[in-house]
Amino acid sequence: MRFTKMHGAGNDYIYFDGFQASLPTDPTTLAVTASDRHKGIGGDGIVLICPPDVPDTDARMRMFNADGSEAEMCGNAIRCVGKYLFDRGLVAKREMVVQTGRGPMKLQLEADGKVCQRVRVNMASPILEGPKIPTTLPGHPPLRAPIEVEGLTFEVTAVSMGNPHAIIIVDEPTDELVLGYGPKIEHHPAFPRRVNVEFVKVLSRTEIRMRVWERGSGETQACGTGACAVAVACSLLGLTERRIIAHLLGGDLELDWSPSENVVYMTGPAEEVFSGEWSPAS
Repeated sequence: MRFTKMHGAGNDYIYFDGFQASLPTDPTTLAVTASDRHKGIGGDGIVLICPPDVPDTDARMRMFNADGSEAEMCGNAIRCVGKYLFDRGLVAKREMVVQTGRGPMKLQLEADGKVCQRVRVNMASPILEGPKIPTTLPGHPPLRAPIEVEGLTFEVTAVSMGNPHAIIIVDEPTDELVLGYGPKIEHHPAFPRRVNVEFVKVLSRTEIRMRVWERGSGETQACGTGACAVAVACSLLGLTERRIIAHLLGGDLELDWSPSENVVYMTGPAEEVFSGEWSPAS
């Protein structure tokens, strides 16, 4: 199977092209084996780039985490899908619509000639109703709702960008918090479909630094939906403006929660690393 390795701000996935070849029949197993960084290609998961099956869309994206679970949406991955389609002439326009588990997402590509450099994505409106996030924490959305994990209390603000996020404001996003408590919060009973966990330090009214424990993948270099959720949460908490820069381990993302449209715009890089053939052991 032909694949292409790409990343958005260090959030790396293995991409399979359904426009020009048959897609894998068992993406769940493939995600686990191919994502293994020691015995496989290595990545945070796999992405299937599918021909459109909904009117007025240009492509469809399916994304599977490194543990094989399918996620609704990935902001970094969809930027890479846009670059892949544009750079190869599969969608020869700088504005396109990609169908996801969250619904159709509108992309605006910044290109140098025939090569896409950055992508601006309309990430749609944040979901703030507790049961739709989903979470059992009180509030719409829950703001600084306390949860206890192994005797330590965290104040959680929950937001969904089509997938659930738990945002925690901290003095510093340390290894102890991210690696030690991230997986425990991911599986906390307050989140019936598990949750992505963002540990956030507010630097100013327009800048934050964050690390993320991503549901099904562990710590990743970046999380596009997570950065969007953080922008919404920090604004709701009165900590930042609605337009911010998020500094992640793999790079920066620009977020803008539009007050007139009630949608979050995310702008960031998309980069291709290498391509090859994957022949899994039988």
